[in-house]
Amino acid sequence: MDKKRFRPGTRRLVQLYAALLYNANLKGYIDGHIYTGNLKSVCVPGFNCYSCPGAIASCPLGSLQNALNAAGHTAPWYVLGILALFGVILGRTICGWICPLGLIQELLHKIPTPKIRKGRVTRILSYLKYVFLAVFVIAIPVWFGVGKDVILPAFCKFICPAGTLEGAVGYLQHPANSTSFFQLGAVFTNKWVIMCVIGLACVFCYRTFCRFICPLGAIYGFFNRFAVTGVKVNPDRCNGCGLCVSKCQMDIRHVGDHECISCGKCIDTCAQGAISLKCGKITLKGPEIGKNADPEPVVRKRKQAGRIAWGIAVAALVFAVAWFNFIEPAISKADVPAAAVTETQPPETTSAPEATAVPETSAAPEETAEPETTTAPVTDTSGLTVGSEVGNLLPDFTTDLLSGETFRLSDHRGQVVIINFWGTTCAPCVAELPYYEQLKVAYPDVEILAIHNRAGAKKAKDFLADKGWDHLDFALDSKEKGLLPLLNAADAMPQTIILDRQGVVTYNAQAPLTYEKLETLYKNALAH
Repeated sequence: MDKKRFRPGTRRLVQLYAALLYNANLKGYIDGHIYTGNLKSVCVPGFNCYSCPGAIASCPLGSLQNALNAAGHTAPWYVLGILALFGVILGRTICGWICPLGLIQELLHKIPTPKIRKGRVTRILSYLKYVFLAVFVIAIPVWFGVGKDVILPAFCKFICPAGTLEGAVGYLQHPANSTSFFQLGAVFTNKWVIMCVIGLACVFCYRTFCRFICPLGAIYGFFNRFAVTGVKVNPDRCNGCGLCVSKCQMDIRHVGDHECISCGKCIDTCAQGAISLKCGKITLKGPEIGKNADPEPVVRKRKQAGRIAWGIAVAALVFAVAWFNFIEPAISKADVPAAAVTETQPPETTSAPEATAVPETSAAPEETAEPETTTAPVTDTSGLTVGSEVGNLLPDFTTDLLSGETFRLSDHRGQVVIINFWGTTCAPCVAELPYYEQLKVAYPDVEILAIHNRAGAKKAKDFLADKGWDHLDFALDSKEKGLLPLLNAADAMPQTIILDRQGVVTYNAQAPLTYEKLETLYKNALAH
């Protein structure tokens, strides 16, 4: 048996390497948390869902949609610049070498079945991805963001198979995230069907998603002609036989055009030795056999440089895994400032009192008079367990508000306090914030604090500028403040914690609320 036949080639190893590097936060699969560190604001070149528990950075396509969604507030120069940088340096080499979704498609295609060959129909269908780019990535986000001020990253929400597989399935498979199952509705069902159809199609048709749907590939295709890295043809050696085009599984018209993913298979196909994979003047892969093959010393030198590059790459991967799973978490724990948390009296007992059940009805209870909104005397709470579960005494904390004032939880004893965790890119969060404003106007004595997740918090102030939610208190979480871990809030949003007038938790759940449900929960906390 020829063992070399079953060994992964250089490109396959690079694909596996990129997939692991993009998802170096391996502990995310163990504890069920999404990485939200500083690097999450950076984009990786290939398709990799932001919400994947292992993801250490953002997906460029998701970032582009969110940037266009907020184009009425801030210009998306950063995302456009980073996409242009990736495109100029790598072009669609990203698709062929360092995109995890491309790797998954190729592995599916290895399943032994009859295969659909490329032809005129597939070449025409390859232009569909430009339609997806124009409609779902650009037009819909801009229309809803600028015209209606609604966050709607349409491709991520309705189509993206990476979001379904890596984000939804990867996140919800952990028992700690079971409270997020409320988000699984008709949209998720449709996306699940789309993902299964694309996956099945990849078994019969090479890189179905990449060829016919992927908007990111469409973007990088614009740069292929002048990208620094890619397959290049030596016109002095090429005899125009067309063998490279006929053997290629992508819908190319010539080597290096907008459909070419620079996989390099054509290098071994060309009998004239006219094709090489280059980065500028550096040859990454050249002809090694047949006519016009590179001289043996050149090949040997190239392989030696490759071994050095692999050594550096493996060292970088080991460091990345160590950093995201051990070093950075240890630093984060050590850096949580004591100033963000005020001291709470230690509980005298570890048992929590029996929690009062919160009714699930969305209709307000019948009443003959408005509930009393005057403050109540604070009773002794030293016997309560400190925590965020229903029946616990929520830990005291202090944070700065966007208004310039300071919020201290213990200052609001005697009031019902509602704490809402939200984000500008979370459509259900933005949709329910007007209900909190409405509740505050109807019941002035309630204290409502809306805490923006640390991801994207820098844009929250501009986002809120013209909303008119003037009765709410807004705060931004950060790595330094650590409000979400302090209050044991989850990564998924929206999440609401409601406290009675003694500071005891009466409600804590991840779910969008209607005004009627919110009003009911407020009245229950008031009467608790």
